[in-house]
Amino acid sequence: MITYKIIGLAADHAGFEHKEYVKHYLEQQGVEVKDFGTYSEERMDYPDVAHPLAEAVLGKTVEAGVAFCGTGNGMAISLNRHKGVRAGLSWTPAIAQLVRRHNDANICVVPARFVDVHTAQQIVSAFLASAFEGGRHLCRIEKIEKCE
Repeated sequence: MITYKIIGLAADHAGFEHKEYVKHYLEQQGVEVKDFGTYSEERMDYPDVAHPLAEAVLGKTVEAGVAFCGTGNGMAISLNRHKGVRAGLSWTPAIAQLVRRHNDANICVVPARFVDVHTAQQIVSAFLASAFEGGRHLCRIEKIEKCE
């Protein structure tokens, strides 16, 4: 069950269709969505939407984020440049659960060219229904921020 109240979404042109599909799904679930773009399938550069999403997560104007691009890698790399962001690339619901539960990911990244929109919805649902387990995983998360 999704317990988040406000989620940020971002996508490049390759992930636009997936973003729109998931946006509609989340809104149907009663989740407020802050859409950072893109707003069409016209070619654009993923950092232009990744950085505002990361800033919103860090600034707590959204509770978590979901990002889409072709492979997911460009978006994940851009997002993870922000200290405090833990963007996890997820291509199955099981991986999405684990990046949330074990890595305390605050942004789920979906590779739009490799999963269909229905699978993307399942990935996002799994991510948003999971919680960080803490415990043995906490010290690992704390070590991430020590790297400079």
